[in-house]
Amino acid sequence: MERKQRVIEIKELSIGYAVKKSVKVVAERITSAIFSGELTCLLGANGVGKSTLLRTLTAFQPKLAGEVFIQGKEIACYPEKQLAALISVVLTERLEIRNMTVRQLVGLGRSPYTGFWGALNKEDERIVDQAISLVKITNLAHRMIDTLSDGERQKAMIAKALAQETPIILLDEPTAFLDFPSKVEMMQLLHQLSRTTNKTIFLSTHDLELALQIADKIWLMDRENGIRTGTPEDLSLDGSLSHFFARKGIIFDRDTGLFRVENELNRQVRLTGRGQRYTMVRKALSRNGILASRQVESDTLIEATEEGFAVFESGRLSGKVSNIEELLEKLLA
Repeated sequence: MERKQRVIEIKELSIGYAVKKSVKVVAERITSAIFSGELTCLLGANGVGKSTLLRTLTAFQPKLAGEVFIQGKEIACYPEKQLAALISVVLTERLEIRNMTVRQLVGLGRSPYTGFWGALNKEDERIVDQAISLVKITNLAHRMIDTLSDGERQKAMIAKALAQETPIILLDEPTAFLDFPSKVEMMQLLHQLSRTTNKTIFLSTHDLELALQIADKIWLMDRENGIRTGTPEDLSLDGSLSHFFARKGIIFDRDTGLFRVENELNRQVRLTGRGQRYTMVRKALSRNGILASRQVESDTLIEATEEGFAVFESGRLSGKVSNIEELLEKLLA
């Protein structure tokens, strides 16, 4: 594996946009770095400024203050054509593209290097073929863009970014329109590409749990604390994730590194057993307002066994059931 390098460095950056005759500051004094060979995910609530930050890093939007260095050089010092050879961008908007094949779309990624007419030479064609192969859409190469599913279209846009041969790829909500299996596939693809190509891949997303499981680095962005960065595991251990998601009904479980919903509990039972059956019944009971654990003091005892569940009331067996649905019917009757 190639040694990771600081490809993007941000120092005391303030971002925002003009509102009538004033300036709206979205975030300020951001200092961090984004590395090559890593998938970095930007997390934050709607309206916190994720898209503004991405637009600023691509020079689509001017920064208010501070510095952004791309490969050691301030972004404002790059001519537009040079910047197009450094950063490729995949936006969340669903563009209506007609009368164009996937291969033709991916070929547009070569535009920073082709002449006025955009004609591709043999080397350009090779790079386009390689990008299509990396994203595993060779079977779609001659399909028309407007016939593709959302997931297939997004893969084509990523292949176009790869064909641009930039060391940096920035993506705004690349999984926004995808079903869950396609979201997982897309995030795994981007993670794999960061490894196999050593590119710097930075994206914003609302898919929190996927980001925490797949990303190498996380940027947590909120109005109160600015941006906190680190591996998902370090941010879990130091309490940053717990604090970030400390809002009604959402709990970040530091032991598992996952989220759970806080249910209103109005009853408790003692639950014994182990393994997956114990975990699943405890989850089902919590969803139905029942706190269940080994430590609870209660006249009701549930034993989770390989055969099913035995229910005891005040020390006496009151019934046996074979699955969780039957158990819930008995307890909630």
